[in-house]
Amino acid sequence: MYWLVETEEQINYLISRQFKDAFVEVIPLSDNIHPANNDVSLVYFKPFIEPKGFMLCVTHSECLGVSKTQVTQLLTQTNTLWTRDKKSTLFYFQIQSLLDVSAVIPPYIQDKTQAHHILYQRYPNKKDINTIVPIVKHYETCQLIYDNIKHGFEEERPPYFDFYNKWAPLAFFGLEKNGIKINKEEFETHFHPVDGDYVYTSYNYNTLTTRPSNKFGGVNYAALNKENGCRKSFIPRNDEFVEYDISAYHPTLAAKLVDYEFGEGDIHQAFADMSKVDYKKAKELTFKQLYGGVFDNYKDLPFFKKTSVYIEDNWKKFNEVGYVEVPTSGYRFYKSKLEDMNPQKLFNYVLQNLETATNVCILIELHKLLRGKNTKLVLYTYDSFLFDLDKSEDLIIKIEKVFKKYQVNVKNSYGENYNFKS
Repeated sequence: MYWLVETEEQINYLISRQFKDAFVEVIPLSDNIHPANNDVSLVYFKPFIEPKGFMLCVTHSECLGVSKTQVTQLLTQTNTLWTRDKKSTLFYFQIQSLLDVSAVIPPYIQDKTQAHHILYQRYPNKKDINTIVPIVKHYETCQLIYDNIKHGFEEERPPYFDFYNKWAPLAFFGLEKNGIKINKEEFETHFHPVDGDYVYTSYNYNTLTTRPSNKFGGVNYAALNKENGCRKSFIPRNDEFVEYDISAYHPTLAAKLVDYEFGEGDIHQAFADMSKVDYKKAKELTFKQLYGGVFDNYKDLPFFKKTSVYIEDNWKKFNEVGYVEVPTSGYRFYKSKLEDMNPQKLFNYVLQNLETATNVCILIELHKLLRGKNTKLVLYTYDSFLFDLDKSEDLIIKIEKVFKKYQVNVKNSYGENYNFKS
């Protein structure tokens, strides 16, 4: 049986087999280029019933090529199709029914072969470098990936599988594909040379708490400097940028966890009133106590009293049951998988996961709202959402309704670039 698929006859034969269960790994033109600017070189397709996988050739120097349409047909008709990174795979094949094995087991990265390393070092700027890496070396890498993750296909799906298999990949894929327009001169002054007028973010939510990092091409988009002028590099493709910041986000989430109502006013002012201190001091005290533990002289205040009880109960469950489950995502923090834990640290982990899960829900709603619109959501950073706004679409009220639906208070900033201050 052949393993290299490079003719119409060969792929049509695979299509006719109508495989029920399989794994897919996409080999792009280059591993160094963002999927939004990339395309397919090869596709590794491993039906579970076959002893070895197939390498489907789309574009490579060593073989003929089959059409991407035919590959899509093969993948689409497979009943259960697993992938190692659903968010990235969606850039090449928009098959929403894909199953992400990283939602079951820890994410796996296979080291490349020596041939990969040599060629990437020799041709660092070649945009289709994978088309000259020997196919057999790509095949070797993919076989190793499959062998190391295949146990995940058989494991029981965790209670949070649906959330991290379906909603999280779609939320961040929807963000990444939009890209951010740049002032090329400014960007290259602060960062590095770049082709084109857009750059792309890359969200990694496979972190300890699922709170995503956001780095690509040497740029940390989750921590852009606010003082050195680098934010001037980012400009709207439409009329202006508008950024929505969620006010007092963690106190808001904590209040939901402990079933405490602040009302619709400013939460920090509510803390100021209950603590009998000024606004600035109240804000400082609130965060110190959320992240470091409730002070003795504030333990009798209703919110902090409830918070202390929640932290204690959560810690007890963590030790007795072996895990705690976070609302919204269903994510579980297992005692067996965490080291050096304490009650307050566990509470902070829960808050970070709940923050990200709530944001995923908000992102999905915003993607639906902006579908087919010129206005784009181009950046998300923990408690802020950056929109590239087309004023003629009159979307501000609708956008704000989404945040209101999730019971968070927001404030906004406007600007002709991302360097706005208020």
